[in-house]
Amino acid sequence: MTQSVFTATALTKTYVSGEVAVHALNNVDLEIAEREVVVLLGPSGSGKTTLLNIMGGLDRPTSGRLFFRDIDLTDLEDRELTKYRRDHVGFVFQFYNLVPSLTAYENVALVTEVAKNPMRPADALALVGLEERMHHFPAQLSGGEQQRVAIARAIAKRPAVLLCDEPTGALDSKTGIRVIEALLGVNRQLGTTTIIITHNASIQQVADRVLFFADGRISRIQRNETRREAAELSW
Repeated sequence: MTQSVFTATALTKTYVSGEVAVHALNNVDLEIAEREVVVLLGPSGSGKTTLLNIMGGLDRPTSGRLFFRDIDLTDLEDRELTKYRRDHVGFVFQFYNLVPSLTAYENVALVTEVAKNPMRPADALALVGLEERMHHFPAQLSGGEQQRVAIARAIAKRPAVLLCDEPTGALDSKTGIRVIEALLGVNRQLGTTTIIITHNASIQQVADRVLFFADGRISRIQRNETRREAAELSW
């Protein structure tokens, strides 16, 4: 039986502004398995990013429980949550956040210098198809190449989970497909559980499961019997 990497029970996040309470997450129950690729779909404000931030230890729920394996994240102190993020979570965002004065290799090395059991920066870049570009600076790379450097940086510490918030949002179709190929390659070769937020409905075809969000809830879960390859997507 495949072990769960995340288990959420009655997970709720409420923001209060004056007398108005906004339920960003509303009583969400969820399990995500090891090695799974999960795509989150739904309109802006439906709770996708809030859930991702709580899973990544960047935010805390108002109520409910979230377990990473057997660790109750909702019970952790700030220092323990920081250690959880450092040891177990890789983040990929829409904007690449690379250091412009460092090469691709040096951007990835920033992470490997503080990780417990890192990959070599060159190996992480090779995994996303950038072994020939590792000594280039961000300004010398295309948007898709910069995003793949960001993926290499995120996976170089060998995280258990890779949390991706609109990783193709700033990219054209051809470039976006290369980025999705890189994410699927990491999942396949390293077994990294991969969760992808996107507004691009075609990307759901590469997932094991698709979670549809509305009004802070998971309105529907779709399981794909066959995962499509990124090259098969029509953007």
